[in-house]
Amino acid sequence: MGSVSTSSAELDSLFREYHRELATFAYRKLHDREAASDLVQDAFVRYIAHVRQTEMAAESPRFFLWRIASNLLLDLARRERRRGQMVALDAVAPHELSDNAPSAERRLSARQEYRALRQALDELPAKARTALLLNRVERLTHAQIAIRLGVSPSMVNKYISRALGHCLARLSEAGF
Repeated sequence: MGSVSTSSAELDSLFREYHRELATFAYRKLHDREAASDLVQDAFVRYIAHVRQTEMAAESPRFFLWRIASNLLLDLARRERRRGQMVALDAVAPHELSDNAPSAERRLSARQEYRALRQALDELPAKARTALLLNRVERLTHAQIAIRLGVSPSMVNKYISRALGHCLARLSEAGF
C-alpha cells in the first residue's frame, strides 16, 4: 500500500473501471437493479472513506471493492433475516462473503504464541535447537542433520525429542 492523494480523476477512473462488474455481481445476488446500484454506490463510498481516513490506497482496489461489496451483501442478508424477511440472494458462495483474515484476537494470540515459542527455542542447547529447526523448518532427515552436526542419527533423534518436549512444556505453561 502506498500513500495516495484521492483526486476526483483517480476516483472517477476507479468508478468507471469497476462499477459495471460490481453492479453485475450485486444484481446477480439481489435480483433488484436499484438495490444493486445502491449497494455498489455504498461500496465506493466506503472505499473512498477508507482511503481518505488511512491516507492509503489499497494495493488492489478491485479486490478491496469486491470485499466491501461482498460484506455489504452479507450485512444486508443478516439484517433482512433479523427482520424475518428473506432477501433474494442467490446462493452466495461462502468464499465470496467470508473474511479469511484472522481476527484481532487470533493475531494477538498468534503473536503471544510466537513469543513463547521463540523464548522456548532460545532456552534450548544450540545442537538441540539446530536439530529441531533443521528437521521442522528445513525438512532435513535425521541422517542429514547428523552429518551437519557431526553426531549420530540416534543423537539427532534425542535432540529433537528433547527440544520438542521442552517447547511443548513451555507452550503449555504459557497457556497454548
